[in-house]
Parts: sequence; structure tokens; C-alpha cells
Amino acid sequence: MASTHGSGNWQGADAYEAYMGRWSFPLARVFVPWLSAQPGGRWLDVGCGTGALTAAVLAAAGPASVLGVDPSADFIATATAHISDPRARFLAGDAGALPVDDGDFDAVAAGLVLNHVPDPAAAAAEMVRAVRPGGTVGAYVWDYSGEMQLMRFFWEAAVAMDPAATSRDPRAGYRICQPDAFADLFRAVGLPGVVEAIDLPMPFRDFDDFWLPHTLPGPAATQRYVASLTEEGRAALREHLRTTLPTETDGTINLIGRAWAVRGTKPSI
Repeated sequence: MASTHGSGNWQGADAYEAYMGRWSFPLARVFVPWLSAQPGGRWLDVGCGTGALTAAVLAAAGPASVLGVDPSADFIATATAHISDPRARFLAGDAGALPVDDGDFDAVAAGLVLNHVPDPAAAAAEMVRAVRPGGTVGAYVWDYSGEMQLMRFFWEAAVAMDPAATSRDPRAGYRICQPDAFADLFRAVGLPGVVEAIDLPMPFRDFDDFWLPHTLPGPAATQRYVASLTEEGRAALREHLRTTLPTETDGTINLIGRAWAVRGTKPSI
């Protein structure tokens, strides 16, 4: 999903995959069975990005078809190139005005998307519109203000070195990335839902595996903050992180990426 605010504008698939995309498919593989949608259905993947959720649906949900929609032409091209399953197709479109008919799908899902769209309420309403009565709607977002530890350790270290970094930390702005607010988002558009935490292991083989993606040119707030530092400031942050990350004796770093997931059934008419 191309982000329009918050963490920057993810227009490039390579930049996304290097920093955050590497965790998208493992999380989607956990989410899809949890959603418990009936096999043989027509799926809509809202904000499909590079196709992680679509791939997980194809692998685990037994769908008749999956349509992925995303505003980024680069993401659509990447997903199309990587997923050759004839049940899948991809289409350019906006989450706030989905290019689909009412009730056209048996299951509609959005992975790591809704906190990035300009109007999450409009996107949630569109998801409910697109699913048939009795169909399944689900979504998930990172727990940015809690146990999304990849970001939490980074910003705690940044603020410890530079208190002014608080103004660069976007996590507090993602209001819907909390369980009550996430449930309320769908409740407001007529979909009572269950919200649960999904804790995804995030293993790093060594410190550089954690650190180097933050130094790549990209739109994530962490990448932009690192790019803004002097060489000395970057080195100081790097060493502070090295001392504060929970590192095993073999050099590996094992973090948790918590996501909040919601699922619900559209009431029958």
C-alpha cells in the first residue's frame, strides 16, 4: 500500500521490502487462518502492496479468486510479476473508493494498510460495502505504540540520544493502531468485530541485519531520521542501539512484532 502520511510515501517496492516488507508475508500467513473465512470464496485484498496477503490467501484459504487493489503502480507491477497463480489479479485503485460492486466478495481483508490511508473510516466503510451479507471482513495493523519492538527500540534509543527526536516519532499519530480504536473503526460502519493480538517473531541474524535497513534511502520515519543525522550522530545512535537491543550470546536479536487483528461478519439483510 502506498502510504500518504505518517511513515512517508511507499511508492517503491524495493524500499518497502528492505525495511518492512520482509515481515509482511509471515504476518499474513498467521492472519489468514485466524480470519477463518470459508474456502472457495471470492477475496478482495485492499491495499495489496507487493502481494503478501494475496499470496497467503492463495496458499492457505482455498479461494476461488483474489483481487488485489492498490494505488501504487510499482506495487501492482511487483505483485503481478511475483504471483502467477491464475486465481489472482491486481488492479489499481484507492481504498477509500474501491473499484468494485456492492457485495461482490465473500471475504475482504486489509493488511498493514488502514493506518496509512487518508480516511480510515471511509476505507472501512468501503470494505463492508464490498463484502456480501454474511461475508467476512478482516484487517490488521502493527501495534506501533506498544509491542512493535522494531520501532520501539529504535525510537527509545533515538530519544535517549536526542530528546528532540520525539517530534520525529510517528507512532503516537497512529490512533487506530490500538485495540479499542481499531474495533471502533469497524463498529462505526456496522461491523461488530473481534480484535486480538498477533505476536510475530522478528529474528535478526546479527546487529547489522537490524541496523542496515534503517540506513537505506526510504520513506519510513526511522530511515528519514537516520538520514538527517550527522555522521557522528548516526554513529552514536548505532552504538546506543547496539547496547540496548536484547542480543543473544551468538549475536542474534529476537524481537516481537505485535499486530492488532480484527475480524467480523457483515450482518445479513
